[in-house]
Amino acid sequence: MSHDPGAFTQGLLWSEGRLYESTGEYGRSSVRRVDPVTGTVEKEVSLAPDLFGEGLALVEDRLIQLTWRRGVALVYDVESFEEIDRYSYQGEGWGLCFDGYRLYMSNGTSTLSVRDRDSFEEVDRLQISLEGQPPGALNELECAEGWVYANVYQTDFIVRIDPQSGEVRAIIDATGLLTPEESQGVDVLNGIAYRDDRSSFLLTGKYWPKMFEVVFTPPATRP
Repeated sequence: MSHDPGAFTQGLLWSEGRLYESTGEYGRSSVRRVDPVTGTVEKEVSLAPDLFGEGLALVEDRLIQLTWRRGVALVYDVESFEEIDRYSYQGEGWGLCFDGYRLYMSNGTSTLSVRDRDSFEEVDRLQISLEGQPPGALNELECAEGWVYANVYQTDFIVRIDPQSGEVRAIIDATGLLTPEESQGVDVLNGIAYRDDRSSFLLTGKYWPKMFEVVFTPPATRP
C-alpha cells in the first residue's frame, strides 16, 4: 500500500474502516485521516510551528495527539478535527495507545505511563522488562488483542508487552519490509495500527513510501 513519503510518522491507528496518522517535525506536524490504499490525505489539521507531533490514540470520539517536548496533548473531535481540549503532562511524549479502559504512553525510555481515559492523569507506571533487562527506547504504541505493541526506536523490532506485568512476551522482526532501493532517504520503522476487521497489522515508518499489512506469526520450529 502507498504511504506519503513526506510523512514523518509518529502515530498510526485504525478505527471503523478509517486510518488516522500523526506526523512530526517542527513546522510540518499534523494529524490526518488517510486513505489506507492510496495514501491520499483525506482530512488534515496542521499543528502550530512550535509543536512537534507525536503519538496518537482514539478514545470514543476524541483523537488525542501527544507532542514531543511541550508537555501538551491536543484533543480533537474525530469527525471535524476541531481542537476541543488540551491536556498537560510532565516529560516527553512519544507513543500513545488506548486499550478500551486506560491509555498507555511512552517517553523514549523503557517505562510506560498509564493514564486515565478522561482526565489524562497518570494513574500508574509500567516498567518494561525483556529477560530482566529494559528493552530500550519504546516509541509508537498500539494496544491490540490484550497486548501493548511497541516499536523499539532505531531498530526494526516490535515488542509485544504484557500490560499486567510489563514483561515482553514476543519480539517481532520487521526487517526487510522495504527493498534497498525503497530504503534510500527514509528514517526508522515507526507506526503500528491494528485492523480488527482482519486481525492484521499495518506497519510503516518515517518518510516511508509504503505501508504494509502483515500478520504476526511465531517462528517455525524444527521437527
